[in-house]
Amino acid sequence: MAKLSQIIYQGELRTEATHLQSGQVIVSDAPVDNLGKGAAFSPSDLVATALGSCMLTLMGIAANEHQIVLAEIKADVTKIMASNPRRIGAVEITIAIHDTGFSHKEKQILEIAALTCPVARSLSSEIVQNVEFRYLTAWE
Repeated sequence: MAKLSQIIYQGELRTEATHLQSGQVIVSDAPVDNLGKGAAFSPSDLVATALGSCMLTLMGIAANEHQIVLAEIKADVTKIMASNPRRIGAVEITIAIHDTGFSHKEKQILEIAALTCPVARSLSSEIVQNVEFRYLTAWE
């Protein structure tokens, strides 16, 4: 099995992660409320963001498999921290989809794909995942 990434601690609560296959780099900082600078995604931000990204990716895969045309789609992600112990308590995701006339069945296919993405299935059941799908005829 090939290595996925290499992460180097940069000091001052910052890391730099390199995706070894592509060379793409992600910088993370501790959040301000946890002694950091908040100048980049925090590690827990990346987890919440990965959930939204995974959902959109799986919707894209499902759309391709079922010949559903996705014109525009975006996810707004909110992370809610809990304490004792400090952890992600909930992730709220609003997925906005430009509705080009999807049937009820097509909407079901897209929503099931999102809700059953690998990241959603991998997160602890203690992390509440609130997901709202908004089908918009006028794109915002």
